[in-house]
Amino acid sequence: MRRPFMNSPEQLASLDGQQYLVLRATGPVAEEYDRTQAALLTGSAAGLPHPHTGHVTLRGFFEPERRPALLAEIRSWAAVQPAIDVEVEAVDTFPAPWQIVIHRLTRTSSLVAAYSSLTRALDTTDFRRLGELSVDEWTFHMSLVYAKTLDPDAWAALELAVQHPVAPRPRIVADELEFVWYEAGVEHSEVIPFAG
Repeated sequence: MRRPFMNSPEQLASLDGQQYLVLRATGPVAEEYDRTQAALLTGSAAGLPHPHTGHVTLRGFFEPERRPALLAEIRSWAAVQPAIDVEVEAVDTFPAPWQIVIHRLTRTSSLVAAYSSLTRALDTTDFRRLGELSVDEWTFHMSLVYAKTLDPDAWAALELAVQHPVAPRPRIVADELEFVWYEAGVEHSEVIPFAG
């Protein structure tokens, strides 16, 4: 059985009505993610909220009424999308005001190409996208810990302590993505294979 991405009632409630396209961390990437997150949560980030499972978000949406149409669009895009190389580069952070500890990912050619082709496909629609940036502005990442509740001094100390390159860099080839949606406090997911 697949682990949920989010599992606390607070997280699930905050995501109600939203949909996400994500690549699930598997193999050595998942192992690195779990090891790093566990070290954070038993150390300087103890007690902070966090994702339950490692994942790379490609897009977020708010389309609770048009979810079937959005899913059909995503299936069409995925049907011609090659597999995507995912490689962990470093433990890094998104600074204040976000205050998130992340695994920064290498900008592999297939990851950049997938994000760009998804943008082109979505630009022909009017689906409501959340927090979208251009491919040049986007940092490919997996969130490890959400530290927004820390005061500036505690955040500065955590940020300084966690940043480092990951070597050797764990890598996977993602041959599927998940369409995840949140409804009435429950996470739902559908696996969509890529073309190859």
